[in-house]
Amino acid sequence: MFAQPLARARADAHVDIATRTKAITSRLIELRRHLHQHPELSNREAKTAELVARHLRELGLTVRTGLARTGVVGVLRGGLPGKTVALRADMDALPVTEQTNLPFKSQTQGVMHACGHDGHTAMLVAAAEVLTGIKAQIPGNVVFIFQGAEEGPPIGETGGASAMIDEGALTDPAPSAIFGLHVWPEPVGTITYHPGPTMAMSDKLNITVRGRQTHGGEPWGGVDPIVVASQIVLALQTIPSRQLDLTRSPAVLTIGSIHAGTRRNIIPDDVLLEGTIRTFDKKIRAELHARVRRTVEMIAASAGATAMTEIITGNPGTNNDEALLQEMLPTLERVAGSSNVRRGEVTTASEDFGFFQQKMPGLFLFLGIVPKGQAVEAAPRNHSPLFFVDEAALPVGVLALANLAFDWLTAHARP
Repeated sequence: MFAQPLARARADAHVDIATRTKAITSRLIELRRHLHQHPELSNREAKTAELVARHLRELGLTVRTGLARTGVVGVLRGGLPGKTVALRADMDALPVTEQTNLPFKSQTQGVMHACGHDGHTAMLVAAAEVLTGIKAQIPGNVVFIFQGAEEGPPIGETGGASAMIDEGALTDPAPSAIFGLHVWPEPVGTITYHPGPTMAMSDKLNITVRGRQTHGGEPWGGVDPIVVASQIVLALQTIPSRQLDLTRSPAVLTIGSIHAGTRRNIIPDDVLLEGTIRTFDKKIRAELHARVRRTVEMIAASAGATAMTEIITGNPGTNNDEALLQEMLPTLERVAGSSNVRRGEVTTASEDFGFFQQKMPGLFLFLGIVPKGQAVEAAPRNHSPLFFVDEAALPVGVLALANLAFDWLTAHARP
């Protein structure tokens, strides 16, 4: 007998969420542009965190700051009893020099929101405002997690999702489910998902090759670590392509940085290679690690050099809970339109959202930001100095976050 009034109340809340989102869209865009102009690197998001905390306090939320250096957690306690759900956004930018011509381009030299975290932060602040506006109708609590250092803390520092968890981001109250999204080069306003493993496990790879310094005109007088390092870089690429069964699971090994030498006519003592390893399967991960160590050691030895390999375990992989995904698909289709919600492919990019998913069922989605009429294949990818977000996607992201939280709490409320 209560089903009809409850359904009507839920429908009224959906309309209210949509109306409130539309009303604050201009402020949402203004906030995103401000954040884009003032990017901050991992573990250095002090001004961003201060701005977020101020907004949350103005909404009347309970706010904690300084988690994992710069993290902010806001808690909205609904007007009805119920469970707790979490929404998460990351705040950090990248050491990239922006090459767009946007009127609100980065004002910080060498730093850019080239991965869209400015949009993530702005959307979650807006979702907090929207949900606060319907506080009386919410059965339970919403925890808003604003995380620093998703791109990885500086060397020698801790940070990111794992540190947020260690410092109590998921306590008082403890959420039972978590949702997050990431802007992605897909058509604007679309939402893509993948059940199960979605983003790769990632590990940091450091290789130090030690030779023997000598004159550049007399290479036989020493051991050239640059030549050895070059052979190692090429050989490492044959591990995924020739030594692993990639029909089982994808794997990618990338060397992204090489440091060596001081002058053109000096063969140096050593070379430092820095890279990443991306995998989805734990057995393949272990096998790839072993093959990397063996390849590096044997190539170095063959040239009379030595080499040290350091592999630092990183993100655990983003793994979407399949039952939670099926439960929330109707919400996504209602928000974005069924034709704009589709299953995507796995990506070998990595995200530390997986640490939250180790603690509870979680769902991580991708929000399309490529303008209409532009080919997705031609759009700059995340981490590009030309990365561009069509701001028409931002209200869709707010609607998705707010509705996911409200619908999950409503579905799991005690009768």
